[in-house]
Amino acid sequence: MEGFLTDEQRELMKAATENAESHPQSQKPHSSLLAKPSAAGKASGGGGGSNAVKHRRSHAGKPVRSKKDGCGGGKGTWGKLIDIDSDYQMDPNDPNYDSGEEPFELVGATVSDPLDDYKKAVASIIEEYFSTGDVDVAASDLIELGSSEYHPYFIKRLVSVAMDRHDKEKEMASVLLSALYADVINPNQIRDGFVLLLESADDFVVDIPDVVNVLALFLARAVVDDILPPAFLPRASKALPQSSKGYQVVQTAEKSYLSAAHHAELVERRWGGTTRTSVEEVKKKIDDILNEYVETGETYEACRCIRELGVSFFHHEVVKRALTTGVESSAAEPLVLKFLKEAASENLINSSQMVKGFSRLKESLDDLALDIPSAKAKFDLIVPKAISGGWLDASFSYPSGEGGRQQIEDEKLKRFKEEIVTIIHEYFNSDDIPELIRSLEDLGAPEYNPIFLKKLITLALDRKNREKEMASVLLSSLHIEMFTTEDVAEGFVMLLESAEDTALDILDASNELALFLARAVIDDVLAPFNLEEISNKLRPNSSGTETVKMARSLIFARHAGERLLRCWGGGTGWAVEDAKDKIVNLLEEYESAGLVSEACKCIHELNMPFFNHEVVKKALVMAMEKKNDKKMLDLLQESFGEGLITTNQMTKGFTRVKDALEDLALDIPNAKEKFSDYVEHAKKNGWVSPAFVTSLTEDANRG
Repeated sequence: MEGFLTDEQRELMKAATENAESHPQSQKPHSSLLAKPSAAGKASGGGGGSNAVKHRRSHAGKPVRSKKDGCGGGKGTWGKLIDIDSDYQMDPNDPNYDSGEEPFELVGATVSDPLDDYKKAVASIIEEYFSTGDVDVAASDLIELGSSEYHPYFIKRLVSVAMDRHDKEKEMASVLLSALYADVINPNQIRDGFVLLLESADDFVVDIPDVVNVLALFLARAVVDDILPPAFLPRASKALPQSSKGYQVVQTAEKSYLSAAHHAELVERRWGGTTRTSVEEVKKKIDDILNEYVETGETYEACRCIRELGVSFFHHEVVKRALTTGVESSAAEPLVLKFLKEAASENLINSSQMVKGFSRLKESLDDLALDIPSAKAKFDLIVPKAISGGWLDASFSYPSGEGGRQQIEDEKLKRFKEEIVTIIHEYFNSDDIPELIRSLEDLGAPEYNPIFLKKLITLALDRKNREKEMASVLLSSLHIEMFTTEDVAEGFVMLLESAEDTALDILDASNELALFLARAVIDDVLAPFNLEEISNKLRPNSSGTETVKMARSLIFARHAGERLLRCWGGGTGWAVEDAKDKIVNLLEEYESAGLVSEACKCIHELNMPFFNHEVVKKALVMAMEKKNDKKMLDLLQESFGEGLITTNQMTKGFTRVKDALEDLALDIPNAKEKFSDYVEHAKKNGWVSPAFVTSLTEDANRG
């Protein structure tokens, strides 16, 4: 080997060898990569020093880790590096420099939670609003923040912060909620925000001893300001535990604030020291200002008076009433246009308020046309003048300033209606519920579920009893798989609103609709109190309200369950108690015979898929009572595997057993332990929804 080396190379080799011998193997070059002693110790085999990470590249060009210090050999390796000085550093200017050999550091990235980020951002918006009182800025900041799905948390945060402050901030919070309603935060999110507040009332009491009265006043104020419907209160009462502070809040709002004489005025002025007046007073002041303006023609004075009202979030009402004045009187029209143009140029009325005012008038044109036949024509002439004048955004060509998106939405709805007619006709021919559900899921438009319900029942009304029965059975399945109770209730509202038109084509429509509505209650698709909510959304003394009364009478009649299940001569025709008896009998027969296929066949022949949660409940209870519970679990597994019992029905059955555990434990001492085992088994086999398992875990942690 030495014959191939020059004298200079021999000297280098000798120096390197002596250098290596003077450094024990446990001493490693310093590296900033391994900052943790434990990692270093592990890498060096417990030597306690830091271990430099050396790299080489694979044939594919990817960096791979070489064996420790390049030694440990192996075919094709070069052995230990010659230069192992601890202060060795790579030189980027070296012709042989390879960036892949540089030591690297792993930096842990924090996973950002969108909800946490949203909460931090809105906390800043709320603090700034309480400092400035600028409603428009707060609304603008919330819009720019995006994440509109988290708006209920904004409401919770706003009210909870205000509750712990002075009356001024409480009043400001209510004013802001009214300003954001519909324009920025939709009604459902307002409702969900107050639900969060009521559910957290027990936690608030730690910091706010008077939370019941304060939150009750916020709740009453929301009802008075028309951002929560009165029906929210009884519904919330039923949903909340009677021992909770949230329940007390609802009761206080209902009995102490909203039941008092002149309650609206009392609630609005409760926090005192504000310049805010009632909505009706503001509307009257706006009318007075506009009437005076039409008489005098003094634009500057009219703008000054509007500004002094201090209701910038309500300027859309100014626009609407000014336009109405212009439509009613041809002589007033030029003055109205001049006033609105001036108000826009001075930024007194901003663009969004202007568009909203025009949109509100456009929505009420049909009613206005009853008194002023030329209202639509006049309005259509005003719009282009406003757009060309630059004080109305051109996007107003479509409702709510949404531009082309509204046209797209209209097209989507039109296609949806066309598609569902075909889907419903196919269902009436095939009786294939799973196929219909798949088709409906493929459309991907859950926001139109109420429209589907309306179309389903409308088509069934014009057919035979067979299709009516099929429609009710389908509705039960859809409620389990896809539709919320709100979807169903809204669909019936739409049906009942058009009941008088339907009666022109179907003479017995009112009676038939009452049967559909009552059947939905019997099938647990709707609860009895939902009928009151539906009735409240209809015009008083209308055909729709009479139909709801008829449905209520049917439900509370003797043997209502059995009669309504047989109302169209189809279906099982069994009362609920009969169905329960049949389920117990088939499970007992299966227990003795052990034929899974026969038991599944009997469940299928029950023809009550929406009632299969009762099969799950009874099977679990019977399993708890037996020493050998494997049979019942095998039956549930087979039923689930065949698609006979859906995840939703499984989950509902397990939930019903969970709710009854305290009573079951009186007769079955180890009921809770067995139920925990069944839940684990269900979780392992995918029977129940993840949300159910999560809720059980949370309950256990709280316990």
